[in-house]
Amino acid sequence: MKSQIDADIEKVLTQYRTVAIVGASPKPERPSHIVAEFLKNEGYRVIPVTPKGGQIVGETAYPDLTSIPEPVEVVDVFRRPEDVLPIAEEAIAIGAKALWLQEGIINEEAAARARKAGLTVVMDHCMKKELLRRSGREDGI
Repeated sequence: MKSQIDADIEKVLTQYRTVAIVGASPKPERPSHIVAEFLKNEGYRVIPVTPKGGQIVGETAYPDLTSIPEPVEVVDVFRRPEDVLPIAEEAIAIGAKALWLQEGIINEEAAARARKAGLTVVMDHCMKKELLRRSGREDGI
């Protein structure tokens, strides 16, 4: 029997295709850039979010979630745990379906608020690693 976290991960990876990457970096060696590029290559619509704007993985970057001019399904967060609560509030405000906090990022208050607003929440997991694991491909970033 699947655990709730496995069910939530499966739901996010199979039902949603538009992912805003909060904390996206233009530097190719950064985990956020690696994951954004991977997700784009897997057919996801990737929308980078960084205060600096510009272009990341060939996509226009926006300064925050509320600046994105199209619906976002998943908010994938690459920020420190203490920075997550306002991001979760923005994710709720824009009508996102899921809040995904990357490996090492845990914020129970943000997760509780997002869940209460109806979002699926995944914490302390990497989207790339989970996609690779589910497809039987090699693990790692």
